[in-house]
Amino acid sequence: MCLAVPLKLIEIDPDGKNAVGESLGLRRRLRVDFIDEPRIGDYVIVHAGFAIERLPERQALDDLETWEELKHAL
Repeated sequence: MCLAVPLKLIEIDPDGKNAVGESLGLRRRLRVDFIDEPRIGDYVIVHAGFAIERLPERQALDDLETWEELKHAL
């Protein structure tokens, strides 16, 4: 089982294959090959350095809220 934090795409390289995602104050370089027409502002789930699924914004924000609650509970 894999637990993933949604990342918001904040940069996409001109090649359209590499991007930077941000979440909870952390930034990560990733590949967006598996996402059709990735756009800055999209939320994605990343596995092994590849964005594998685009998430609706509401779901991503709810997930991030849950992660924040977990962080404060520990």
